[in-house]
Amino acid sequence: MDIVVLINLILCALIVVFGVVGFKKSKDTLPLFIAISFGLFGIAHLLTLLELTEGITGLLIAIRTLAYLLVLYIVYRAAFRK
Repeated sequence: MDIVVLINLILCALIVVFGVVGFKKSKDTLPLFIAISFGLFGIAHLLTLLELTEGITGLLIAIRTLAYLLVLYIVYRAAFRK
């Protein structure tokens, strides 16, 4: 088992929990979008830990790309908030 991937998965899960709690408390969608993006990263880490990456490299790239694009959107929205 790759300890780095396991730690990344655990941290992603914590960020998802905090993001959902933050959304419920504030009703601001930014924490929810953060939770979703790290949830996507967590899925990629889980697939890696379970050694289910054979033949789904394209899917993993798509998941991670979508997660990064969502993070970019979050940062953009936070930076230009009125």
